[in-house]
Amino acid sequence: MAISVPELFILVGAVVVSGLVRGFSGFGTAMVFLPVAGRVVDPFSAILILVVMDLFGPIPLLPRALRDGEMREVGWLFGAMAVSLPFGLWLLSIVEPEVFRWAVSLTIFGLLACLIGGLRHSLPFTPPTLLGAGVVSGVLGGLAGLAGPPIVLLYLASQRATEVIRANTLVFLVGVDIALLVVLAAFGRFELSMALIGLILFPPYALAGLVGQRLFDPSRARLYRNVAYSVVGVAALQGLPVWDGML
Repeated sequence: MAISVPELFILVGAVVVSGLVRGFSGFGTAMVFLPVAGRVVDPFSAILILVVMDLFGPIPLLPRALRDGEMREVGWLFGAMAVSLPFGLWLLSIVEPEVFRWAVSLTIFGLLACLIGGLRHSLPFTPPTLLGAGVVSGVLGGLAGLAGPPIVLLYLASQRATEVIRANTLVFLVGVDIALLVVLAAFGRFELSMALIGLILFPPYALAGLVGQRLFDPSRARLYRNVAYSVVGVAALQGLPVWDGML
């Protein structure tokens, strides 16, 4: 599948914004990038580009995240996600690309509605809770490339410290990228040209992530949440298929 120069520039713009959001908040790459990429390439290509780019991009952010996070919790989440991920990818293989785009945007809108509406929970972060969230994450990760929203919702709706939320989601999503790459290859969906585009997009993504991390300040939790919500919401809105006939 060929990508034109204008389309590549569109992807670069999405990458820079998603990198800033990821470095600042610890999440948001897929939620910003996929609605844009879904208008340029097919769903499997969009996910593959994201995975290759995102697998290397957060590496400079990991040392701080490993210090701040709770890795035991991440382990439970990752295990459940990895088991359910193939089922989500199987679902993606039998739906139309427009369904993928609707799934991406509507999932994001649902997450934002819950968070902005003030949804909170007092669930303990025990293995059953973490396993349940991980299973949902894996299904959504395969179907829509959005393994993050269930985990983001679990943490942001809790009373956990902002730095722990940021660290756990960042490390978990690196694990998601590794799992997605393995499962995509197993499904015969690894396309070298799309992987190369992911590598091309890696440098601007990594640089934007470092800038976003420098902007992160745990004492400004309200700003942290509002900026992340706003950027992700705009990306989801513009990714809706309803705009296709107007452009």
